[in-house]
Amino acid sequence: MDTALLRHYVVVATELHLGRAAASLGVPRATLRTSLADVQRAVGAVLLERDDDEITLTEAGTMFLATARSELAVIDAANAPPKPKAGGKAKASKGKGRAPKVKGQPLPYKKRQSR
Repeated sequence: MDTALLRHYVVVATELHLGRAAASLGVPRATLRTSLADVQRAVGAVLLERDDDEITLTEAGTMFLATARSELAVIDAANAPPKPKAGGKAKASKGKGRAPKVKGQPLPYKKRQSR
């Protein structure tokens, strides 16, 4: 099943309100209704019961919510960026010696060149 459909179902089942779920996902309500119909068709059971503005989960909906959350967690873990290696960036040592002489340049440790 498509991960977007699973995400839509999880948010709607958590919010239990189409308007708030649509706002949190950033999609129109019509898209959520279609996604929910697709999920119910794919599962083969009624997952949500909708009245005018209220949404309630059925027993199958509650069980599928746990399954959908675990599937999304596995997918998100697989798509997570790799962790950076411990230790951070290497830094150049500052040293305690003098800067090297460069031909044609004044000596680095003197303020002025003597005559």
